[in-house]
Amino acid sequence: MSGTGVGSANPRLVATMSVVVLTVAVLQTGVVPILGVMAHQLQVSLSTISWTVTANLLAAASITPLLGRLADLHTKKRVLLAVLAVVLAGSLLAATTSSFALLIVARVLQGASFALYPIGVSILREELSPERLMGALAVLSAVLGFGGGMGLVVVGLLMRGDADYHRAFWFVTAFVALVTLAAARFIPERPHTATGSVDWLGAVGLAAGLSLLLLTITEGNAWGWTSLRTLASALAAIGALVTWWWWERRCAQPLVSTVMLTRRPILLTNIATVAVGMGLYFGFLGLTGFVQAPAGSGYGFAATVLAASVVFLLPGALAGFLTALISGRYIDRFGARAVLVVGIAFGILGFTLLAAAHSATWHVIGAGVLVNVYISLAYGALPSLVVREVDAGETGVATSMNAIARTVGASAAAAIVAVLLGRNGNGHPPESSYTIIFGLGAATGLIALVLIAASRPRLRPIETVEEIAESRAMNHEWG
Repeated sequence: MSGTGVGSANPRLVATMSVVVLTVAVLQTGVVPILGVMAHQLQVSLSTISWTVTANLLAAASITPLLGRLADLHTKKRVLLAVLAVVLAGSLLAATTSSFALLIVARVLQGASFALYPIGVSILREELSPERLMGALAVLSAVLGFGGGMGLVVVGLLMRGDADYHRAFWFVTAFVALVTLAAARFIPERPHTATGSVDWLGAVGLAAGLSLLLLTITEGNAWGWTSLRTLASALAAIGALVTWWWWERRCAQPLVSTVMLTRRPILLTNIATVAVGMGLYFGFLGLTGFVQAPAGSGYGFAATVLAASVVFLLPGALAGFLTALISGRYIDRFGARAVLVVGIAFGILGFTLLAAAHSATWHVIGAGVLVNVYISLAYGALPSLVVREVDAGETGVATSMNAIARTVGASAAAAIVAVLLGRNGNGHPPESSYTIIFGLGAATGLIALVLIAASRPRLRPIETVEEIAESRAMNHEWG
């Protein structure tokens, strides 16, 4: 269960891959604060503009596992650069078009960015020694966690006054261009050594099932949860995923090994990842909506997009950034499982404080810091638990499925938030809606904690010299 371990510590490579992964987080959350601005400037409804988020998620779910598999089988750097080129094209299109239809196309192209993380994990596993790998993965994953908050902050700073929404996409375009140049310059290229083929039928089946599942989750509130359209989409999703599972169990070279997915450590870690992904969006969406609640609502702070970003979200984003920088060191020393437990404890405390006390600015800022620390530590530790359980040739697709678990969790949380905030009394959601959202953040943290405790694998014999070296570097995770 180890990588090639051809290299040792490579700070420049880890830094480059961290910036690449930051692209994913910025593209995922950066559009959220400007949905209203985009709807106004494109002259469409809020429900229509929400398809810029839905289309992005559907594209990500459809293509991420396939790209992860291609990275396992082919030259990883070339696959990574190809994905960045697609994302750059989508970002440039979004920055230059004023057509809603073309904006949807652009967001579909940007959806390929979700594959950057699993490909990055595969590259690090190929380049770093086992002793250095888990710490590097922790940094990479934690950047993904705090980057979501940073995306909200940066967009808030860009959208001062009556700024055109294109400004945010021009920023993304410039950022992706610089990231592409850095990746081309600093990521080494090695010939691929894995053998096998791509299960294209399995890729289509998984894409259909995941897309229908996310479509049901994201649009269920708008369609009506008991409507024929929602029920038909849900049944189609279940049918497609069951058929895909049946095919993968019988395919000689499946896209995703069902044996791998059903091993207890992998299965429970992925379910815990769904819970953590829900916590991310309960935190970001709940906090953003609460602090921007208008004065007439009787709660919140009537903050502008800029004030919400700088005053309320920036401290948490900075805390997440600092946590990301040191998380690898603590995972190396204490193990991913121990760090994850501590991170979840921070999250449960933060969400509990938000639910109980949110009338003062310092209440929200302090609890937001705890939630961001939780997300950074959890995002840093969860993929490490997955990677140590799979062979090097399965790294890309295994971490792709873990990334999809985060996406499903985030989408589910966004749908729940939409339902809760749709409860209007005096024209605004009641304060109790936000209390429930924060309470759900604490509950999902508790669920993740229980799942991680139950996912501890059994000790197995260590046979190879490489496995002995890796075990010595990470034996604290078994304790």
